[in-house]
Amino acid sequence: MLETKSKLPTLRLVALAAVAGILVGTTALYVMGGLAGNQSGGDVVTQAAASCPAQAARVAAIDPLITGDVAALLPAEDAQSVIDLGFKGPDGNPLTLAQFTGKVTLVNLWATWCAPCREEMPALDELQAKMGSDRFEVVAVNIDRGDDEKPKGFLNEIGIQNLAYYRDETTGIFNELRRRNLAVGLPVTLLVDEDGCLLAHMNGPAHWSGEDALKLIEAAMETQQPAG
Repeated sequence: MLETKSKLPTLRLVALAAVAGILVGTTALYVMGGLAGNQSGGDVVTQAAASCPAQAARVAAIDPLITGDVAALLPAEDAQSVIDLGFKGPDGNPLTLAQFTGKVTLVNLWATWCAPCREEMPALDELQAKMGSDRFEVVAVNIDRGDDEKPKGFLNEIGIQNLAYYRDETTGIFNELRRRNLAVGLPVTLLVDEDGCLLAHMNGPAHWSGEDALKLIEAAMETQQPAG
């Protein structure tokens, strides 16, 4: 079953994005560059086989749960670490996914001008409320250009209470995922294990607080290696 899913053609992914109305149509989003930590994907992928030795087995373990509301997720085809992806924390200081080592993370890139992003934000907030712990976190990264006024205003307006505020106004994190063939539009979501290894990814929205998503996250957490 894993082999069949993992070989879905890229054209189908692009088509799904277009149907959902999420293909990026703004030149600004494609400006290259970003925060320290968003480096060229080639070296990272080359090193990933050593840093993610158990990734294939863990992807196989969650594959049967990629169904229903989260069926658009694509299991990671090759060992790939995303631990170097960079953005800003709630205090405005740079950080990378390395700071989340020890947690399974659901990394979601969103913008206020992206309608599907806005629609799925309450579900991400609910997922964090239900599952957030020292073993799991939803890491929702806003990539609006400009200052914080618009994204923070949107989050306040819809009553987001459980998500921490992560930000990359340079859009460097999006461009890095695009270089790695993981992003064609917004929203972009990555399921990442506690070692920073990619388990699955998708372009487009999902019902992240539904039973299918909860079962998937639980399965990903069950594959966590014992601390120490």
